[in-house]
Amino acid sequence: MIPFLDLKKINQQYRNDIIEAVSRVVDSGFYVLGQEVKAFEQEFALYCGTKYCVGTANGLDALSLTIRAWKEMGKIDDGDEVIVPANTYIASILAITENQLKPVFVEPNINTYNICPEKIKQAITPKTKIILAVHLYGQLAPMQEIMTIANEYQILVLEDSAQAHGASINEKLAGSLGHASGFSFYPGKNIGALGDAGAVTTDDKKLAETIHALGNYGSHVKYENTYKGVNSRLDEIQAAILRIKLKYYASEVLLRKKIAIKYAQNIKNSLVTMPITHENTLNSLSNHVFHLFVVRVNNREAFQLHLKSNGIDTMIHYPIPPHKQKAYIKYRHLLLPITEKIHKEVVSLPISSTMSNIEINNVIQTVNSFNIES
Repeated sequence: MIPFLDLKKINQQYRNDIIEAVSRVVDSGFYVLGQEVKAFEQEFALYCGTKYCVGTANGLDALSLTIRAWKEMGKIDDGDEVIVPANTYIASILAITENQLKPVFVEPNINTYNICPEKIKQAITPKTKIILAVHLYGQLAPMQEIMTIANEYQILVLEDSAQAHGASINEKLAGSLGHASGFSFYPGKNIGALGDAGAVTTDDKKLAETIHALGNYGSHVKYENTYKGVNSRLDEIQAAILRIKLKYYASEVLLRKKIAIKYAQNIKNSLVTMPITHENTLNSLSNHVFHLFVVRVNNREAFQLHLKSNGIDTMIHYPIPPHKQKAYIKYRHLLLPITEKIHKEVVSLPISSTMSNIEINNVIQTVNSFNIES
């Protein structure tokens, strides 16, 4: 069986380094907000090209605390609107509603699956205060157009970079393109911890300081609480592991892109809609790091069954759009046909740095052999 993602095999590559890093933390006797967290924050900020990075407990908190910090700084208020792609993962929406803001669902581009700038402009009202730009599947949203709109209307831009570590445009990386960015280091991400972890990147010193305090019980100084904060701190051991992963990440991305190119060049099934990048070619990639390789198929159930019967595991990211979830039943009436089409048809193929050429070729041949009767 070709697994969708073999985390054990991925982490086995770095096992000795990881054990050494964990041992270093254990032997230090300092387990919360120690030197490993500080070092990772500095290294990841340098990698992304930002002045500041603040570790958080997970990716959802990275988004939520950023929005909360803007509220504490007086930039937004309860009831303000946040424009967000309708086909994103639920975490993007949770970060909005958790802060008593209103999500405004905008349809994506059917080809790239990222938010459509023209539809952003149509959705802007006097209550619009944030654009949440999600870099879905590892491909950057059209940030140049988004920032032009944001500057015109004086709107904050929060990147959801949970799937796009290292994606770039004009040599600027995800995390440095908006006013702030939330990252996830969930184990299955391209840079994955061995547990939950997240971070915020920004050039705004005041924002970084506020997020740090909010995630540390609302405290800038121990036992002095400026805000009604929470406990959302990057774990010291996870920070040490992430420092290892960051060191090897360039080779990880390169391998993913090579697989993506091979898929793109060799999958020739008219029943399967292949991903399209903003650059229109997989041979000159920069803005896509292929956290996921997502295709669309009308007869998805038959397609997945065909691959499974040939020993290939697949996943669906994501089967139900946020506005159709029970948690957001108040938005169920919305007519979002592009989003709903995407969620009915998408299938994620295996892609990881540990796949062998035999496995890659097997995926290609099996996808090509699918037909409507399969």
